[in-house]
Amino acid sequence: MNFPFYIARRYLFSKKSTNAINVISMISMAGIIVATTALIIVLSVFNGFHDLVASFFTQFDPQLKVVPVEGKAVPSDDPVLTEIRRLPEVDVATESVEDMALAVYNDHQAMVTLKGVDGNFSELTHISEIVYGDGEFQLQVANLEYGTIGIRLAQQLGMGARFGDYLRIYAPRRDGQLDLSNPQDGFELDSLLSPGVVFCTRQGKYDKGYILAPIGFARRLFDQQGMLTSLELRLKPGSNLNAVKKHMRNIAGDRYRVLDRYEQQADTFKIMQIEKFIAYIFLTFILIVACFNIIGSLSMLIIDKREDVVTLRNLGATDRQISSIFLFEGRLITAIGAVAGIVLGLLLCWLQQQFGLVGMGNSADMFVVNAYPVSVHYQDVLLVFFTVLIVGSIAVWYPVRYFSRRLIS
Repeated sequence: MNFPFYIARRYLFSKKSTNAINVISMISMAGIIVATTALIIVLSVFNGFHDLVASFFTQFDPQLKVVPVEGKAVPSDDPVLTEIRRLPEVDVATESVEDMALAVYNDHQAMVTLKGVDGNFSELTHISEIVYGDGEFQLQVANLEYGTIGIRLAQQLGMGARFGDYLRIYAPRRDGQLDLSNPQDGFELDSLLSPGVVFCTRQGKYDKGYILAPIGFARRLFDQQGMLTSLELRLKPGSNLNAVKKHMRNIAGDRYRVLDRYEQQADTFKIMQIEKFIAYIFLTFILIVACFNIIGSLSMLIIDKREDVVTLRNLGATDRQISSIFLFEGRLITAIGAVAGIVLGLLLCWLQQQFGLVGMGNSADMFVVNAYPVSVHYQDVLLVFFTVLIVGSIAVWYPVRYFSRRLIS
């Protein structure tokens, strides 16, 4: 058995001549436990919100999206896009034309993103699961063109799921100059009917600013005949998403970008990752402060064990071995605190998942979930464990070296 480790273990659990040393050691370990538990819980809550937001995106965003690197629109019959949509792993392919427009309903108006899609859009996404009203999601019947709008946009425009009047859509003309004497001549105007439903993704970006319309309507309004702004894809069940995405990127070269759902919402997830990292840094600083408590308990232990140190030296122990005893003492306190903190953190996360112990406050009914979501990612557990060990080892190294040389003589 390692001699310094054996002595350090005996010192950790044995009774000291001064009870205050035991108390300070327990306080040091409790500080490590609390800081470790906080790290596990906070990182798991951030993971919970990340997974919650990701589950919403799957209802509206396509599985894969191909967009041009340069420019906004490209020909829909581009050979590269044709080759991508003909891949055997592709189950559904939808062309899309998307741009900004002005929506006007009676005396209300709002800037919106009009997204024109093919008739198989409901097969591409889960749009049918998030529409509400007395109708069904549809884009066109004969020569009638329908527009499905977000629920918050409907409120802003003063309409319900089924609006009786036409929804007028204005878009700037791409050719010619604006005649200030007749400003309306600088806009294309077209109208949409109501299908009797609105969609609700519970995301402000879509619910407050999007209108789904037939792709022919969008091409006519934006003067993009034969063009598309994105090709949206759904793969067949069992397909390897990463492998297919890599193959598509090889086909697309430097002309197109192939984006999965997370990359389509890169800004949102990047902000969440930054917030999680900042929380990790702040809690690590708290952990560092907690580790300094170990210094006090070790310095008192060194003083308390002076006579033992003399005996060990007489028995042939080197100064390096004696220093290692107190280094192991600090590392044992850190390791036990880390393991206990992780176990406690995982237990509290499980209780939150099962029973929702911590709610969202008095306004819980206004949120998607009534209690804070929690998702434990085991790579985070490993990160916390090694963070505690590293911080604890660094915190005790210099003080032990200093006190073992100065106070033991």
